[in-house]
Amino acid sequence: MNLRRKKKLNTTNSKFRSLITHFDKKSPISEQYRTIRTNIEFSAVDKSYKTIVVTSAGPGEGKSTTTANLAVVFAQQNKKVLLIDGDLRKPTVHYTFQLDNTIGLTNILTGQSTCDAAIKSSEVEHLSVLTCGPIPPNPAEMLGSDAMKKLLEHVAERFDIIIIDSPPVLAVTDAQILANLADGVVLVTKSGQTEYDMAIKATELLKNSRAKLLGAVLNHKDQKQSNYYYYYGNK
Repeated sequence: MNLRRKKKLNTTNSKFRSLITHFDKKSPISEQYRTIRTNIEFSAVDKSYKTIVVTSAGPGEGKSTTTANLAVVFAQQNKKVLLIDGDLRKPTVHYTFQLDNTIGLTNILTGQSTCDAAIKSSEVEHLSVLTCGPIPPNPAEMLGSDAMKKLLEHVAERFDIIIIDSPPVLAVTDAQILANLADGVVLVTKSGQTEYDMAIKATELLKNSRAKLLGAVLNHKDQKQSNYYYYYGNK
């Protein structure tokens, strides 16, 4: 019994850390996420960035946490936001929001479900979530399909902004495929882990896919008042 209670507590704490912008809106980290949101909006002076892909150079650099919190801060502006888990290899969005993943993106792309059935409401007001669904044997092909393009066109009519969690750029081609379909891309890096050459290579791959790189996020930089530090700018 004690083990079960401890496990539940750990799950709650993990969720709190992952969605800090929802559970602790006044924290310094939440303020940094709002700063990123503001910079994205400033980048869209001449063009509307409705579909944004968030990726990283390699695994474990914080891109999924960044994606989730960006979705939250956009929803806090009373915008209708759709968060899509585009990582069809190691999906995490359903864990972060504690949602069922039986039906999701892959079900829509294979014609087994509709958007209305697959898109779920979250506990964050104005934020809807499309989880990954069953992991397919051909992720890159599914993301590059006409069905994916039609899906993005369809949800763009229903939501103010769509944010997509993508696999790391250097690991697979999925991020490049999604970046080509999106209006803009944010690259997440981790201080002390992401090597300079890796970041440059990831940037080159994204540009080669004709992606619009909006900027970069550097997290886990030691600061006196925060464990996160963000740099954001056009590249």
